[in-house]
Amino acid sequence: VAGLVAITPASGYVGPGAAIVIGGVAGALCYSAVRMKSRFGYDDALDVVGVHAVGGIWGALATGLFASVLVNAAGANGLFYGNPRQLFIQATAVVATMAFSFIGSTVLLKVTDALVGLRVMDESEQVGLDLSEHEEAAYAFEA
Repeated sequence: VAGLVAITPASGYVGPGAAIVIGGVAGALCYSAVRMKSRFGYDDALDVVGVHAVGGIWGALATGLFASVLVNAAGANGLFYGNPRQLFIQATAVVATMAFSFIGSTVLLKVTDALVGLRVMDESEQVGLDLSEHEEAAYAFEA
């Protein structure tokens, strides 16, 4: 999955060899990022940061490295094909996307927190959300 996340931004702009390099690096980067989650202690049950953020950032930057007009004449060459400006464009897009995502997420979290809250009470968590929030048992085990 990590390789696909990273190759998606580059698809249509890089050749097969570059795609293999991008996917291989993505796998290593995303695996490392997912493993770092416990060190930083953030809540990310679906590994969105480790896979989609890290893989997407790498894929966008790698497009600026490996893009070739030989693959897509409507595109632009990347750094490795003589156009360092494309890497700068890709990096600018990454920063803009991160800023937009951070600001948008912060606004949405504040609104959600004000309307319904972000967390359930500890008692509800102890009982289980299936019972406390949905009033039904997801699993019924009989002895």
